Amino acid sequence: MGEARLGVDLGRVVVGANRQADGRVFLDDPRLMPLIEGAFEILPKIVDRFDGRAWVISRISEEGEPLSLAWLEHHDFYGVTGIPRTHIRYCRLRQDKALHCAELGITHMIDDRLDVHRAIRDVVANRYLFGPQDEPVPDWVVPTPTWRDVDEAIGYP
Repeated sequence: MGEARLGVDLGRVVVGANRQADGRVFLDDPRLMPLIEGAFEILPKIVDRFDGRAWVISRISEEGEPLSLAWLEHHDFYGVTGIPRTHIRYCRLRQDKALHCAELGITHMIDDRLDVHRAIRDVVANRYLFGPQDEPVPDWVVPTPTWRDVDEAIGYP
């Protein structure tokens, strides 16, 4: 295997919000969207362990993309986490995250949706299901309810 590479979702992993029926998480003013507890304390440490080989891989609508980018700028996401602007990958369909993971050689992925983990199962070796889950977690994904759990689960790749 080559160098370890990290992929991380944004919505309900870094950015907290109530999900609407259509799945959107960025509303009228993206700057008001809260940060998930622990994200800005722990994600930079994890990115450092990956020597900066980390990407945001997130599904978002075309109209939501500028709002997401505004949130990242407003919260100095790039400066805080060490993930550069050039390492932001958006897709319109959740299953397309697998294409980005394959292209980038992602070895570790943090995402809150089991359907995404199903899509990347044959592409990404280390899968972390973030946040509280309503259903039992399959044994082929690591449950990580909090950022502290992510930190412990990933350790040193």
